[in-house]
Amino acid sequence: MAGSPIEKPPGKQAADYLGHRKRLRERLLGRGADSLEDYELLEALLFSANTRVDTKPIAKRLLKTFGSLGAVLAAEPSRLQAVEGMGEVSAASLKAVEAASRRLLREEARERPVISSWNRLLAYCRAQLAHETVENFHLLFLDTRNHLIADERQQRGTIDHTAVYPREVVKRALELGAAAVILVHNHPSGDPTPSKADIAMTKEIKAAAAPLGIEIHDHIIIGKAGHTSFKSRGLL
Repeated sequence: MAGSPIEKPPGKQAADYLGHRKRLRERLLGRGADSLEDYELLEALLFSANTRVDTKPIAKRLLKTFGSLGAVLAAEPSRLQAVEGMGEVSAASLKAVEAASRRLLREEARERPVISSWNRLLAYCRAQLAHETVENFHLLFLDTRNHLIADERQQRGTIDHTAVYPREVVKRALELGAAAVILVHNHPSGDPTPSKADIAMTKEIKAAAAPLGIEIHDHIIIGKAGHTSFKSRGLL
């Protein structure tokens, strides 16, 4: 039954998985996380929440259910708990890891001007949005030195649409004293190709911001396997 407790394995089986845990920890600490497969990293993350259970089968079920490590970490707690062997403590452990990784990426994105740390910014945006199941529209506000002031979600939409209001974008930029804005949203379909509506909306925001001296640096669309930059495509 999903989410139900699993009994402690008897005798030799318990010794086997405890020995496996020890070896996995030694690899992680001695050779680094890159030495572990995705399911092994998930195993390690679940150790503290499942002290009496072999976490390898749980880790493999999670990857089979959600498709990737990133999708597991981004999954809603209720969906995580629906996987056999998972409970509230296990789900909370994974969500804490997701939150910590996002904060780390955000801190790294803030360290330098956005323009000179573009790959870090993209990594942050992917972590935020690549696995969302509905469209989310984020605004990245920059100061005059192109440092990130704030990242705010303006709207959360449906599977294929988000309503965005240019006046609200400009109003918030003025409130924060931002000199520039980067628009970011995701396509849950996985395809980051801009739609006609995306292009039209971007032009409207740019037109509303220009008279007030606010630059729209870029509009980035995030998909599961990549991204599209309006600036790189000549759409800005």
